Amino acid sequence: MAATAKEQQAGEHIAALLDELGRSMGPAGRDLADELVHSIVEFYGSGLARVIELLREAPDGTDPLTLLGGDELVGGLLVLHDLHPEDTLTRVGRALDEVRPYLGSHAGDVDIAGIDPEGDEGADGLTLRLRLRGSCDGCPSSAQTVRWTIEEAVARRVPEISKVEVEGVTEEEPRSKLLQIMSRPPDAPAGDVPAGDGARPGGAPAEWQPLTGLPALADGESTVYESTSTPLLLIRLPGNLYAYRDHCPGCAGRLGEAVVDGERLRCPSCAAEYDIRRAGQGERGHLEPVPLLEENSSVRVALPGILLAAGP
Repeated sequence: MAATAKEQQAGEHIAALLDELGRSMGPAGRDLADELVHSIVEFYGSGLARVIELLREAPDGTDPLTLLGGDELVGGLLVLHDLHPEDTLTRVGRALDEVRPYLGSHAGDVDIAGIDPEGDEGADGLTLRLRLRGSCDGCPSSAQTVRWTIEEAVARRVPEISKVEVEGVTEEEPRSKLLQIMSRPPDAPAGDVPAGDGARPGGAPAEWQPLTGLPALADGESTVYESTSTPLLLIRLPGNLYAYRDHCPGCAGRLGEAVVDGERLRCPSCAAEYDIRRAGQGERGHLEPVPLLEENSSVRVALPGILLAAGP
């Protein structure tokens, strides 16, 4: 299909604007503008390449819009141009469905309280209001990792959400506490995260990392993953995969040879037991849970700065 007159005019208009920037800002300004245009073209080129890849590999009878909308890169481009086949609320629901197995391990769940057109101070984008139920009976580390997991899932599926507010209620905290989660690009400096409830420990962001080369675990089996900066203990129970820091709070020993007995984990050194499904609660302390998302045979974990610095 040949380019329309409107499309040709758009290209000519871009060239004219670049020339004008060169005249008004000098060579340095023109170079910066050229780099910006190149980056945008490269970004959209990656999107087009992904579209071709998805359509080429799609099974017969696949709905193309559903396929493209479900992809993180292409779906984000469709949202940007208001072309996504699913509305914001539907995609928020899908994002929360992804993390519900993880929230369940913290004796909790999450409800959508509302979506507002802008932030408290007129910021661009949408504000998502959520109501958190549970979060491991008030355990601070559990509440923090729950918030990271929600933030990651929402940011990937619903890029138009610029801010998330979560009201969490626990048994030990009868009044609602407003927790702020500020969405930002994963590579943004830690200083971009505001201080307060939404700030992460030590001001360091949670770094989401893929776990590659994982062995297939049957129900009741565990393994230690050593390829991250802190060793992780992965445990498979029916319906879910769980990740904890490989560290026993009771004796400070490693848990690599721990015994999985039903839904409990027994330390090989001190015999302390911990509840695998309930975020590692135990008789001699609390395991350190690590947010984990398992989707399409891939596994990603969020390693908070406080764990990255702690070591085994």
